[in-house]
Amino acid sequence: MEEVLLVLEGITKRFGDTEALRGIDLAARRGEFITLLGPSGCGKTTTLRIIAGLEDADAGSVYLEGKDISRLEPEKRDLHMVFQNYALFPHMNVEKNIAYSLRVKRRPRREIRERCAWALDLVQLTGYEKRLPQELSGGQKQRVALARALVNRPPVLLLDEPLGALDLQLRRRMQLELKELQKRLGITFIYITHDQEEALTMSDRIAVMRDGRFEQLAAAGEVYERPWTAFTARFVGNANLLRARLQGREQDAQGNRLLALEHPAGRCFALDNDASQNAAPGDELILAVRSEHIGLNSPAGRGLNAVVQTKSFSGGQLRIGLALRDGQGRPCGEVTASRHGMDASLGAGDAVRLDWEPRRAVAVRD
Repeated sequence: MEEVLLVLEGITKRFGDTEALRGIDLAARRGEFITLLGPSGCGKTTTLRIIAGLEDADAGSVYLEGKDISRLEPEKRDLHMVFQNYALFPHMNVEKNIAYSLRVKRRPRREIRERCAWALDLVQLTGYEKRLPQELSGGQKQRVALARALVNRPPVLLLDEPLGALDLQLRRRMQLELKELQKRLGITFIYITHDQEEALTMSDRIAVMRDGRFEQLAAAGEVYERPWTAFTARFVGNANLLRARLQGREQDAQGNRLLALEHPAGRCFALDNDASQNAAPGDELILAVRSEHIGLNSPAGRGLNAVVQTKSFSGGQLRIGLALRDGQGRPCGEVTASRHGMDASLGAGDAVRLDWEPRRAVAVRD
């Protein structure tokens, strides 16, 4: 079992009348990449600042390697933070920026030189030692900020939207480099972003935050494929949400428990999970199903009646907007399906029946 390195227990924080954090619990393992994901104002940065010691929690504790560090000053915690705006000293060259914390700690000159050279090589900036920050590109500045944090070889690195100021192509390249670097060093990363694609690309686990709480804390794939709540389903991947009534339960050939559901547009199935375990026939449930899992023209006897409304092609995917229709042809909801490549066979006004593999739809809490 992997060692638990950083623990948060019952962290709460208020700013005046605003409750920023409402009992945050987290156990981060050594070498794990955990992302705090959520909209602005949900408490991501406050959580990170409390871990770093830049804010005091109103209640709760922070433990590092089993030691309570809740009351330690930031400089006495073996943690380092990387900010979105880099926070480099403009009057210092690259080498002096990286070496700053080592000089404050009065490390021997030879050690400082060796560790700076190691950090520069790590972020592929060997030869840039004498350049000033204003002589660097955005990506190079971010590498210097990383090197300055990594030169101390911390067990935990805190990163507050470190790629937010970069353009899209550079950001994607840096995502891969940062993930590879983290795995190579075996450092625990606690990472903040509001970019769901970035979180899914980089993270071992994702903590989806909303209003100072964790909506879901799970492996990245589980958060996407098995969201617990309607908020998570919409925020991560923008799933389609449908309300349907439970008819009964069935079992597929693989032994999965399925929900048989009745929607005004037809009959459909979903995976039976924790959100539906107490539901009885006749109860209304909310289903989440991703647009890429929706198939069109399903077999007779199952599926939902719909009419094509819109088609748009973007990012290599065709997005099809569909209006659901009940037995009398009346509107009863909308969904979006997506396909790779351009499909010219469907046009606005075409009637279709849509469906999905039952395991691709899950019940979620409202």
